Amino acid sequence: MFIFEIMSTATKTSHIGRKISRIRELRGMKQETLAAELGISQQSVSNLEKSENVDEGTLKKISEVLNVSPEAIRHFTEEAVFNIINNTFKDNSANNNNYFCTIDPVEKIVELYERLVQAEKEKNAYLEKLLEKK
Repeated sequence: MFIFEIMSTATKTSHIGRKISRIRELRGMKQETLAAELGISQQSVSNLEKSENVDEGTLKKISEVLNVSPEAIRHFTEEAVFNIINNTFKDNSANNNNYFCTIDPVEKIVELYERLVQAEKEKNAYLEKLLEKK
């Protein structure tokens, strides 16, 4: 039983179609969008993502649409994604087990609101100036 589990894991990691699917999902792209970019049907994309191997020409086209290299698709692993996330997010706690975004979203919303208010003030001043000229 143990050997079978190792073999099935090895098969999953070399399955190009699954890697394409995961990268597409991580990019927030639907099969329909990938299909349209490649000039094929959504069903063809579905079949590609079920394929264990994809020819080099097709892989190159897919990599261009997904904005990654063919090598990145071939060597894609979930572990690599988690490593990137771990290196991108900084832990502010003492135990180093939780990862938090280092950007304060509330602060960014306030900053955006202040910029919008300033833009409205400038627009009103401009309109008042135009009215005074008439």
